[in-house]
Amino acid sequence: MTAMAGEAGREGARPPRFVRDEMMKRLARWLRQALFGRRSRAAHARAARSVVASRVAAAIKAWPALALVFAAWSGAALAAADEEEYAWRRAVLVKQIEADVHATGRYIGKDRLDARVIEVIGAVKRHEFVPDSEKPYAYINRPLPIGYGQTISQPYIVALMTDLLGIDEDSVVLEVGTGSGYQAAILAELVERVYTIEIIEPLGERARTRLERLGYGNVTVRIGDGYYGWEERAPFDAIVVTAAASFVPPPLIAQLKPGGRMVIPVGGRFLVQQLVLIEKAADGSVTTRQMLPVRFVPLVRKK
Repeated sequence: MTAMAGEAGREGARPPRFVRDEMMKRLARWLRQALFGRRSRAAHARAARSVVASRVAAAIKAWPALALVFAAWSGAALAAADEEEYAWRRAVLVKQIEADVHATGRYIGKDRLDARVIEVIGAVKRHEFVPDSEKPYAYINRPLPIGYGQTISQPYIVALMTDLLGIDEDSVVLEVGTGSGYQAAILAELVERVYTIEIIEPLGERARTRLERLGYGNVTVRIGDGYYGWEERAPFDAIVVTAAASFVPPPLIAQLKPGGRMVIPVGGRFLVQQLVLIEKAADGSVTTRQMLPVRFVPLVRKK
């Protein structure tokens, strides 16, 4: 401490690096507040884009030929700015998920998830899987409505369920409850093939279109009652159910490959639900373990 004070007091000497860094952070914070007031990072970005837009408009008014140049450039530039903001939000979300994993470690028996799962959560664009009205909240660690009484699951739960499946790049996975397609996209980044079933036709069709548009060619969407699984594509290395069943559907256990795992929320809509891990041994015997209290929308059945 004494040496640091003496060094800083020398004529012409610079303060230590961490002091300089803190000074620069405070200066940047002061400038942001002076220019834009106390706003969020997103608000700063919007205000900055507004300033740029007004200056570009003035330049185009002075030199009309610039309009053609700007038209070609602006769309890509603004999209890039939005993607940078979304990437930053995903990085924050990953930190929140890691904190949740640590906090629930005594339930799930671990204090960190597979690094591959965390990497994929930080890469997949969740804002592409929610309605426009929900995009501002896409990277908040909570479920969001997607229509028809359904939700896109909390990112922490998506990460945990994916981790518990114990999948690898050669796995073939069945998902029951496609919803928006977000869980299927996460799985598709990690496994060879994903088969996913959605009983609500408009949601299933939207998810199919969305997944195709985003390039997930290893995902196949089917409209139907997921209770019965997908016998023609069985057996599966892993099965994940994204809605709460009152009991584990026997057809799904039958379609699980020996050595495979299933993750499913079990319980009534107004009762305590448990996230259950089911493992099928080589001899076909089944063991279950309750992992965590959860709350899911109920598994919809065909009437």
